[in-house]
Amino acid sequence: MAASMLRLVRSGRRWALAWIDGGSRERSGTQTGPTSNWARGQSSVAQLSLHTAQKPRKGEHKWAAVVGLEIHVQISSNSKLFSGAQVCFAAPPNSLVSFFDASLPGTLPVLNRRCVEAAVMTGLALNCHINKKSLFDRKHYFYSDLPAGYQITQQRLPIAANGHLTYSVYMGKKRSQMTTKTVRIKQIQLEQDSGKSLHDDLRSQTLIDLNRAGVGLLEVVLEPDLCCGEEAAIAVRELQMILQALGTSQANMAEGQLRVDANVSVHHPGEPLGVRTEVKNLNSLRFLAKAIDYEIQRQITELENGGEILNETRSFDYKLGCTVSMRDKEGKQDYRFMPEPNLPPLVLYDATSLPADADSQQVVNIDQLRDMLPELPSATRERLVQQYGILPEHSFTLLNEVGLLEFFQSVIKETRAEPKRVINWVLNTLLYYLKQQNLAVSESPVTPAALAELLDLLDSKAISSSAAKQVFEELWKGEGKTAAQIVTEQQLELMQDREALEQLCQAAIDGHPQVVMDVKNRNPKAINKLIGLVRRTSLSRADPTLIKEILERKLSL
Repeated sequence: MAASMLRLVRSGRRWALAWIDGGSRERSGTQTGPTSNWARGQSSVAQLSLHTAQKPRKGEHKWAAVVGLEIHVQISSNSKLFSGAQVCFAAPPNSLVSFFDASLPGTLPVLNRRCVEAAVMTGLALNCHINKKSLFDRKHYFYSDLPAGYQITQQRLPIAANGHLTYSVYMGKKRSQMTTKTVRIKQIQLEQDSGKSLHDDLRSQTLIDLNRAGVGLLEVVLEPDLCCGEEAAIAVRELQMILQALGTSQANMAEGQLRVDANVSVHHPGEPLGVRTEVKNLNSLRFLAKAIDYEIQRQITELENGGEILNETRSFDYKLGCTVSMRDKEGKQDYRFMPEPNLPPLVLYDATSLPADADSQQVVNIDQLRDMLPELPSATRERLVQQYGILPEHSFTLLNEVGLLEFFQSVIKETRAEPKRVINWVLNTLLYYLKQQNLAVSESPVTPAALAELLDLLDSKAISSSAAKQVFEELWKGEGKTAAQIVTEQQLELMQDREALEQLCQAAIDGHPQVVMDVKNRNPKAINKLIGLVRRTSLSRADPTLIKEILERKLSL
């Protein structure tokens, strides 16, 4: 295997360090082409540019950034990890707290089967080794919203380990080359969430809400294989889509169902890794990318000015766009890990180890869960390319934009238009209008049925492309009119009277002899000018293709 090395790659005016090797860490895709912008919020990471270090000046050393992530995912379950208390976002404070969640004496944990199955399916989807035996541990630390004074987690032997996540980024000056990369997954572990501390600055007090205490979490620990904010955001977005496809989690970052801690350090290639800082609780992909890139630049600037990097925990201030120190980690905290005495080892089975007399309701079968895995995003993208003949980058946009794939498929079912025409309108017209008004796909005033009707009119040549855009503008107003009604009211249908078209073309020829002379002198732009004149006279109701055919015949071209 070829040895790995770092190379500084230029992207526009920015510079990035990329891994180049002979293995699976990075491989170049074969598809190229323009891409559509991703949606607001979580999909906006596609618009970010790679920049982990500025272009080095003459005589300066290059910098390499190393980024590792710890991702906390709230499991979609009706009840908490070790108690029967309900899980519900935005419930009244302290209304969903069991005796165990409040850590009352004498209460014992009871493991939630649904959470175990979700962890196994996630591990399988992320190519992990599933441990048939895993252990629970107590992680001791004091915090006001942790009543027991410890968290039940899986430090020694987690439920899954040694996996990998594949994601794709666009490289090059024009960002037209798709590159597939892989980040290793160290482990996936089950653990409890803590409660929430609500700070009231006006009254100088902190209130505690224990509704979230004890909710089941998956902690997905990624190896430090990432090099910048954009890569981190894209990798997390890919993981988010996998979790949503599995049903493991809704992974709504705005509701705290997916939170990211980023460990960042910089060093000179070939030298030991630098001191790392941890940026905590990043709850949007855009902020994740910005926080990492800011922290990389901050560390480089600090070191180049002769300073040193402290091993500390930082938070990201989205208003200021910078990271802020929270607490130092120089004195390593002793969490006093110990085996959880109230939970036995978690034992899983597969087809070969399952006892013949085992009750299927009392055991978790890894092979059975593997058979239940749904189509994952990577397979969905491949299917879309093969089924509809669209470009690979279009399939990425369809999946990354929440609700866009369902919209596209609904239009396909209701229209006679070719998929390539549908994808063009969905990505270039619908998505453009959504972004202009900062709307989600679910908020679109143009329904799939309305767009399908419009495309049918265009496909049957009842209207021109320019007229179709006018109709779309009217549909966007949301006045309840159909595409056909708008075409009739505004008289946008194409002229079907060939004799009338012949007369319009002849009038254009007679009225513009110089243009006709240019056409006969083989000026390629002249014929288009005549076509424009005829269309203007017909109020854009004449078919450009038919006009060109008539003009060429009349001019004996």
